[in-house]
Amino acid sequence: MTITTLSIDLAKHVFHVLGADRRGRIVLRKMLTRKRLAQFVCNLPPCVIGMEACAGAHYWARKFESMGHTVHLMHPRFVKPYVKTNKNDFNDAEGILEAVGRPTMRFVAVNTPEQQDVQALHRVRRRLVKQRTALTNQIHGLLHEYGVALARGRASVRRALPALLEDGDNELTPAMRRLLAGCYEELCALAPRIETIANEIKTVFRAREDCRRLSEVEGYGPLTSTALSAAVGDARTFKNGRQMAAWLGLVPQQASSGGRTVLLGISKRGDPYLRTLLIEGAMSAVRAAATKDDARSRWINALRARRGVKIAAVAVANKNARIAWALLAKGRSYRAVT
Repeated sequence: MTITTLSIDLAKHVFHVLGADRRGRIVLRKMLTRKRLAQFVCNLPPCVIGMEACAGAHYWARKFESMGHTVHLMHPRFVKPYVKTNKNDFNDAEGILEAVGRPTMRFVAVNTPEQQDVQALHRVRRRLVKQRTALTNQIHGLLHEYGVALARGRASVRRALPALLEDGDNELTPAMRRLLAGCYEELCALAPRIETIANEIKTVFRAREDCRRLSEVEGYGPLTSTALSAAVGDARTFKNGRQMAAWLGLVPQQASSGGRTVLLGISKRGDPYLRTLLIEGAMSAVRAAATKDDARSRWINALRARRGVKIAAVAVANKNARIAWALLAKGRSYRAVT
């Protein structure tokens, strides 16, 4: 029995494995625990291993590649059409086995531990920022129920809340004062945590030459540069800049049929956080272009006048993604067109 292709349905504790020979016949069907999986794969001759790109996939991919195997990760959405009949773990593994052998299948690059470290920094920072925003909104809402209306924004809460808690003439009850005092302490504690992570991201930015080259493009700062570099890894996995822009969900979605081309709004595929950073950076570039007269700014201003600010920002984000591919894949420095 010679196994040339192996598919693994990943899980936390129990893994379902199928193996096929060179003719595509299934010759192995196993259910393995987490402890036995690595030992089992290590004893196999070098083969192609297919897995869905889900939680833990990059860890197992690096582990199996160190054993001499070729690992292909696939987006679960591309595997789903190959799952026949009812969904169960072995049927999922069979669908993965079928999908990994398709010549036109698109694979996900395996992340390095360094890439995952940077992505973890961004994810934790994003969660803390969301918590801070939610807490600020909650404080606004609670105060409004007692007839206190603060100005919009986090800064107004930080400035006004201590005085409100000390003011005995307002209608805040003792219980509400204690509750708001705890909320204020929580709000103040989030700020240094977010700042600490932001400083770590800036340290990564200064240490990575590719991130510094990205920052030469209008719309890229330390956050966007490090997030994009960590997510992309080796940009040469994309054939061209348009493929990377499509991967980020910044190209139009198609609904074409019968030779008639119909383009809709952007597809919004890929990582929403990364796409949001790119569009927010593009918004700053659109605003800055209003006071400039170089070729790029003239193009942005004409587009803004014709289609509006938001569509112009998405177009700039699309262009910036393509520029980023050229900088990362070819190792070039950015040269602005005058």
